[in-house]
Amino acid sequence: MVATSIGNIICVGRNYAKHVKELENDIPTNPLLFSKPTHALHSPSGQLALPFHLGAIHHEVEIVVKLATAYNDALPLDDIIEAIAIGIDWTARDVQSSLKEKGHPWLISKGFKGSAVLSEFIPFPGENAFKQITFSLMNNGKIVQSGATKDMIFPLRSLLTYIDRQLGTDKGDIIYTGTPEGVAPVQSGDVLQMQLKNPSTGDISTDGPLNIVEANKMNV
Repeated sequence: MVATSIGNIICVGRNYAKHVKELENDIPTNPLLFSKPTHALHSPSGQLALPFHLGAIHHEVEIVVKLATAYNDALPLDDIIEAIAIGIDWTARDVQSSLKEKGHPWLISKGFKGSAVLSEFIPFPGENAFKQITFSLMNNGKIVQSGATKDMIFPLRSLLTYIDRQLGTDKGDIIYTGTPEGVAPVQSGDVLQMQLKNPSTGDISTDGPLNIVEANKMNV
């Protein structure tokens, strides 16, 4: 994962109905968008220091797509999307809840260093095959989240159309497409692994282990 080859990091919230329900939110009528700075990127293995002094830090496993070019309605998705990956959108949930109550942006709760875990990319399997992707997150050897892209509220084409109209898009932009149910806090000492089933080959790739430690308060 090379940050210099990545443009904007765009994230989609509330894109799986059961996740929306577990956090007692309303199903959105349009995609809910937010972003992260590029220094939030982190590899899917090694040690990850999380700012537990901010309160509960929740994992949100997601499928990530990378654009080969700016979005164009006239192009097939196979020409627009270069690759896919699996990632974790880390969320400082207590901070986010406080910001939401005040009507403030979420950036502080979503954009801290290391809050965007990202695996290596694999070639985009095609629009139809993308709908067959399954993925999961394990914490200490137990599956804590599992999802299927067919369950996305807003499918890929709809997401890209909306994102391009609202924000614009360009080559190298990556999009975290939303998380399924099962988000939960982690603690120092937890070991996480992500799994992605490639619909083109049937292969299951495992990324990790990612060892969670507590960040030095002075460095956050």
